[in-house]
Amino acid sequence: MKRLFSILAVAGVLVLSATTANAKDLTPVVSENISEIVAFVDDAAVFVQDDAAPKKGFHQVLKERFIEGGAVFMTFPLLCLILGLAVAIERIIYLNLATTNTKKLTSEVEDALASGGVEAAKEVCRNTKGPVASIFYQGLDRMDEGVDAAEKAVVAYGGVQMGQLEKNVSWISLFIALAPMLGFMGTVIGMIDAFDKIQSAGTMEPSLVAGGIKVALLTTVFGLIVAIILQVFYNYIVAKIDSIVNDMEDASISLVDLLVRHKQ
Repeated sequence: MKRLFSILAVAGVLVLSATTANAKDLTPVVSENISEIVAFVDDAAVFVQDDAAPKKGFHQVLKERFIEGGAVFMTFPLLCLILGLAVAIERIIYLNLATTNTKKLTSEVEDALASGGVEAAKEVCRNTKGPVASIFYQGLDRMDEGVDAAEKAVVAYGGVQMGQLEKNVSWISLFIALAPMLGFMGTVIGMIDAFDKIQSAGTMEPSLVAGGIKVALLTTVFGLIVAIILQVFYNYIVAKIDSIVNDMEDASISLVDLLVRHKQ
């Protein structure tokens, strides 16, 4: 773009020079026109450079806003984000490892019961990870005491497995609630600081309160961002737990039916 303007400027100079060759009395006018063209090219080059300047990314803007908000007020919501993400990632990994193909496991246990009896079915459960396999194992382990005892063992151990699935999830909900409140506390403190400056100055000037109000708003925004991020992870984890619990309930019913048929 800058080259284009330079070419146009040179062409204009050549045209004006040809004109001066035929009319020497136009020399002052030509000089003035050349000056205007050079100034125009310089202005255009500055405009192109400003337009081509790289724009700041979202993470850069977020970093700047974090620094402007103040380390003291921004640190607490940041801690909520770090701890909440740590718990969420740990739960997601655990729940993914706990997911089992229930239909496949039920079919393998049924085949093992038919071919090798209860011990063979228990061996299948030992070699399979996840809460569903653990429930199956507990029910098969009480098979000698009767179907009713096996069913009670399945129900009781199902409650234990649900507790394992929901472990530490309450911490995520705590951080979701805590982050906006900590941000709002920074807002209140920032507003108090702004009003203290007004009282000390004795005048209502925007420059006196702008800094305090800016800090106040930034802490609230950051607290809300933390809560939104953790809320997404929390909803995913809860949905994953519900899915596994439904599989556990279906598997428990299937196991009881298998035990009843095996007893007959």
